[in-house]
Amino acid sequence: MATKKRKATSRTSAARKAPVRATTTMRAISPCLWFDSQAEEAARHYVSIFRKSRMGRITRYPAVGQEIHGQPAGKVMTAEFTLNGVEFLALNGGPLFKFSESVSFQVFCRDQKELDYYWQKLGEGGDPRAQQCGWLKDKYGLSWQIVPEIMTKMMTSKGPGMERAFAAMMDMKKLDIAALERAFKGK
Repeated sequence: MATKKRKATSRTSAARKAPVRATTTMRAISPCLWFDSQAEEAARHYVSIFRKSRMGRITRYPAVGQEIHGQPAGKVMTAEFTLNGVEFLALNGGPLFKFSESVSFQVFCRDQKELDYYWQKLGEGGDPRAQQCGWLKDKYGLSWQIVPEIMTKMMTSKGPGMERAFAAMMDMKKLDIAALERAFKGK
């Protein structure tokens, strides 16, 4: 029986020809957070809150390019940090861009004690008016969702339990797991 030769597609051909750099490691998608001038301060703040976290490298602006970036030589340019295994980069980019609620980070919590911990630590110094339905803004203006792990099960279930839990959540600032579970069960 004759075998057919598989014609190479442009995708496979390109993949075979793509150079591989030995100095580059593959990374998952990693958020870059633009700060005015608080990149290192914010990175250290977040690392102090999350238990499985660490600081990484700090880079500084060079003397070249000041006519473009406008930053003095030696000022912190970036701060790498890891929170619960997720790598982040904080950038001191100047006052041009601000955080908004259109992007937030979810912190999934096992129980009310853990939820209360993250709510208090991340909400400290933030805007209390931005607290709604488990969302908060921290002191740098970054939005966080502090949610119980059980919330996913509640929100993906069929029937009236999901609607009751959702209605209860809409009236909360910080989420109350026991109240959400009572609403879900109809009690």
